[in-house]
Amino acid sequence: MANFFNDNDDLKYYFDRGIEWEPLVELTERQYRTEDGFKNASDAVSSYRQSAEMIGELAATEIAPHAARIDREGVLFERGEPRLPDLQQSIFDQIKALELHGMCLPRELGGQSCPMLMAHVCSELFGRADSAVMAHHGFHGGMAMAMLLYSLLEGSTEFDPKSARMTHTRFEREIGEIIRGEAWGCMDITEPDAGSDMAALRAVGERDAKGQWLVSGSKIFVTSGHGKYHFVIARTERPAEPGDLKAGLGGLSMFMVPAYADDAQGGRLRIVTIDRVEEKLGHHGSVTASLNFERAPAELIGERGDGFKLMLMLMNSARIGVGFESIGLCEAAHRLARDYAAERKSMGKTIDRHEIIADYLDEMRTDIQGLRAMAMHGAYHEEMSQQLRILLRYFPPRDEAERKKLERRQRRHTMYARRVTPLLKYSAAEKAVQIARRCLQIHGGNGYITEYGAEKLLRDALVMPIYEGTSQMQSLMAMKDTLGGIMKGPQSFLKRQAHARWRGVSASEPLERRVGRLQTLSLGAQSHLMTRTAADKLRSVQHLPFGQWPKAFSKSWDPKRDFAFALLHAERLTRLLSDEAIAVLLLDQTKRHPERGEVLDRHLERAEPRCRHLHDEITTTGRRLLTTLAKEQG
Repeated sequence: MANFFNDNDDLKYYFDRGIEWEPLVELTERQYRTEDGFKNASDAVSSYRQSAEMIGELAATEIAPHAARIDREGVLFERGEPRLPDLQQSIFDQIKALELHGMCLPRELGGQSCPMLMAHVCSELFGRADSAVMAHHGFHGGMAMAMLLYSLLEGSTEFDPKSARMTHTRFEREIGEIIRGEAWGCMDITEPDAGSDMAALRAVGERDAKGQWLVSGSKIFVTSGHGKYHFVIARTERPAEPGDLKAGLGGLSMFMVPAYADDAQGGRLRIVTIDRVEEKLGHHGSVTASLNFERAPAELIGERGDGFKLMLMLMNSARIGVGFESIGLCEAAHRLARDYAAERKSMGKTIDRHEIIADYLDEMRTDIQGLRAMAMHGAYHEEMSQQLRILLRYFPPRDEAERKKLERRQRRHTMYARRVTPLLKYSAAEKAVQIARRCLQIHGGNGYITEYGAEKLLRDALVMPIYEGTSQMQSLMAMKDTLGGIMKGPQSFLKRQAHARWRGVSASEPLERRVGRLQTLSLGAQSHLMTRTAADKLRSVQHLPFGQWPKAFSKSWDPKRDFAFALLHAERLTRLLSDEAIAVLLLDQTKRHPERGEVLDRHLERAEPRCRHLHDEITTTGRRLLTTLAKEQG
């Protein structure tokens, strides 16, 4: 029987050897301890694997065969309410029966206490079967986990100090509804005149005379926006004067808004109205709604002005989820192209034997394995970071030295996750489009026909670089974090350069030397961007008295003006950083499991010429365009 987990040796590698499960299992079981919990990591991983196999079979047998029909039928919009057609609803009835909505929720709340890493694996498996089903499914358990995380971080969850069992959490009723498959949630951020620029959001949160929070405004592009529970970003603070932080991101707060209430007769009273369901290029089986809030009763999450910070917390996991979803689509496109090429004959042989097509297929496979390495790394460290943060808040060690050790460990996991998340979101989304496009091309004229499925994959892939933060926004984040890190620790950066050069020349293993040379290229590009940025900044302060130069150079940085050269090359830097990150991760795997050296070798064969070209572009181009822009703006 078809199974999207069992047929994927690279994915199975992470369950068998590639993930350090024991610390993750220990934290998960310690924090949500129950009598029926796992007693050791081996038992837990065995159970996780069984779940992955079950989900892999469901995806392969109950979703993938119906993907074309789901795409054709789309969603229904009747009397102001979106509805799934019967086929897709039957799929979600099966998901509900298997209790997958509560897979990662604690047992005390009715869940199965799996790590969030399992939800991400589920995203890949469902994403390979159909992106629309995957997207809607993610807004069930994912939003319930967000409710729990927000409650944990704001301190409104309680535990029994002796047993460490959870005794209360703020959104317990709502989480229970989602686990039972009776409701789901969504994120409401984008507005008609405010996309990536969140500082321009206009939705308002205000209190009435009784102290009840009310939200008013419009939100668009809300995936699964017909859900009951909405996390909404709205402006609550007003600036006292020009330049006040409350005028921008500091004036935003996070709310939980129930969109409707059920009456005793089984009817529905709409509080948040749905203006329309968008007709999209792809993801036809997924609801994308435009919503109107008119003094909708809301609950404030956290503190006033914390909206942007809380949103980022949610988005980090969401962006990792898109990475896994994109990998699932890449896997579907690669396998569809591979199987077609193995059967299609041309000029006396199947086209997978033709050199150009063989090269395409090899590159697809290599890219997918590299992306999965980055995705597993990012998901693992993001979850370890959150788990340790909760542990320190609710069960801190009495020993001061042990507490500080855990704090350092938590910060390290946060750093690893933050570094890789924008690289994963960027690279996986962009590769989804590229690989789906190649899949269509390999099919030739048949790829343009709906019967074969290649064109659907391309249509579904095209949104990946847009939603949950565009590719360009991911590049800006990666660039700013990279250059910001150099500015904060220049000595550390110089040590990294020296180590990379040593590794590239003196490492005992040839693969490690190649990784060292790749790192040297990346660090050289970073050094060039930093040097050019510093030189431009120095020129900008030359009109000031010499005595003011140190202060102006060290403190008065305008990102839009002073980082112009780095902004221009942000995407190139992101691609270079991604190739470097994958090489380092695969090298680490190779040192632990030598058979992974074959994957690293294939990645380096592709990455080395790419990175040399990117380094050349970053260090030799851009001056003409920036000069032109400066003249036009000046």
